[in-house]
Amino acid sequence: MPLRRLLSLMCLAAFVVALSAACLPWSVATPRLRAFVARDFARVYGLAMTARGPTEVTLLPLPRLGFRDVRLAAGGVDGPVLAEGGALSLQLSLLALLTGRLEVNTLGLDGATVYLPSGPDDARWAEPVRLLGARLAVDGAAHPRRISLSRAVAKGLDPRDGSPQTARDLDLTLSWPLWSAQAEIFGSFQWSAMPTRFSVSGLRVIDLLDGGATPYALTASWAAGTLTAEGSGVVRAEGLTLTGLGQFETRSLPETLAWAGGDVALSPFVRAFGMTGNFEMTGRQLLLPNVRVSFGDNRLEGAGAVSFERGRPAVQATLAAETLNLAPLLADLLRAVGATAGAPDWRLRALALAPYTGGDLDLRISAGAARFGPILAEDLAASVLVRDGNIEASLSRAALGGGTLKGRLALATSPEDAAVTDAKVQGAFDRLDLAVVPGALRPENWILGTAQGQFQAEGSGADLHALLQHLDGHAALSVDAGTLIGLDLNEAAQRNRMPARRVGRTAFERATLSLRFRDGIGEITEGTMEANVMAASLRGTVSLPDRRCDTLAEISARGTASEKRPPMRVQIAGPFGNLDVRSLAQDATPDLRGGAVAPSKSLRMPAVGLALPAGARAYAP
Repeated sequence: MPLRRLLSLMCLAAFVVALSAACLPWSVATPRLRAFVARDFARVYGLAMTARGPTEVTLLPLPRLGFRDVRLAAGGVDGPVLAEGGALSLQLSLLALLTGRLEVNTLGLDGATVYLPSGPDDARWAEPVRLLGARLAVDGAAHPRRISLSRAVAKGLDPRDGSPQTARDLDLTLSWPLWSAQAEIFGSFQWSAMPTRFSVSGLRVIDLLDGGATPYALTASWAAGTLTAEGSGVVRAEGLTLTGLGQFETRSLPETLAWAGGDVALSPFVRAFGMTGNFEMTGRQLLLPNVRVSFGDNRLEGAGAVSFERGRPAVQATLAAETLNLAPLLADLLRAVGATAGAPDWRLRALALAPYTGGDLDLRISAGAARFGPILAEDLAASVLVRDGNIEASLSRAALGGGTLKGRLALATSPEDAAVTDAKVQGAFDRLDLAVVPGALRPENWILGTAQGQFQAEGSGADLHALLQHLDGHAALSVDAGTLIGLDLNEAAQRNRMPARRVGRTAFERATLSLRFRDGIGEITEGTMEANVMAASLRGTVSLPDRRCDTLAEISARGTASEKRPPMRVQIAGPFGNLDVRSLAQDATPDLRGGAVAPSKSLRMPAVGLALPAGARAYAP
């Protein structure tokens, strides 16, 4: 081979070897290069950088430096730590390097622990951010165009309550192209063992650091929900202020709150939840002047506000809807308290309020129509007020069956024992058409008429059974121009015996029932029914803890001949849902405290067992 060709091949091989070597990282054990980079970091950004081990140098395709076990501190080497324990990679500008200057185009930190401010007095990041802002304010000043964190751990305080928080597996990238004035931030991290992704685009970093407004577009997603927002933001003395249009959706509000580490009043009762509308967020205040809220199939509109000033979220909202379907919410409530099929005795489930009062709530709701399963109420106005250890729900008005309803429920944690709940309930209804209300609940009606009544009760207990055992109060009900379906008491009074079959009906002018409860036992203080040819009275007790009724009805026929006969006596007794009607002899002595019939003599008429109609059993107290 000619020498000339051999030399050409050798030069080409040397060039290839040199090019390959320039593209590979080389370890350089010299502190001068590290000190050169550290001096520039201290001058430009106010950062004190230290590293251990050799420095990795890569020349091509662009100059790159790599440092191991890096520690970045604010001010000086002994200043507060900003990041430590990772590998720092710097991509340099070749032109600036040839002129003896260090100009970083890309900065990457891998496997480090980043320390955020540990309190309101912790200003470790203040000076580096100020120097960066001053550098960006100078036209033509060089700055990194890409900053990335990978496999990092971020430690700081929760801005809501000051508790220490840690985000793991943090991957974050700040991209600021040379040809654009806008920057983009995107990344992912592990929070509460749940992966989370986010991105923020359209940021004008120079305007933001200079106190001006910048547009933004935010997206975030986690296992149970998503968040999107777009608008403008500005940094002020009181903190970051954001305005714009946002949308929040979650398939499970409790799951999302567990991920976020927060709480909201009554959140265990809500599953799927969504919120869309305009907002303004300043510091720890979130204003929602025009918001649309969804839960289940319900859509409501109104205004609201959220505050984190007192260490616990406080929500205020006034919402309205054309129609509401509250059956799913009722199912979630029953599921939360354990009152579901196949569950243990839910009357023994704890009634402590702590799981449901994790935040303050002032909610006012109005609806043109509200459906509770088969019941349809109109012109609904209600409110819910939650404070620490207290829940108060009020029904200001509702129209049902041509009548009106209103009521109030107040629950409070006992001052003596946090596991005990004090309860007060009261309500009233007027001009209620029973032909509409029971007919919507069961296909079989057992009583018709126009009803009005009121009730009031209070008690305390650690579970529902204990609360019923300490329940005191009273209730009153009256029905005008009514009809009792399934029993012909007029015929029974005339013949002085109960019919053997469940047929006929009894029309009456007025029926009244009054009960007074003490320790869960309701005594009938007044029970009457007036008809043209019949009059009836009712006395006895109703036990709420035992879920049992023991009463005695006396039915008298009206008329000259009939008034001389003794009244027919009928016992209505048994557990709720399975009441039994049985005629008694005159000398039979029923135990109205919950016992059986004990006749003193032989019955003068056979006892006829008669079960109440299915509808009557369903609506028995």
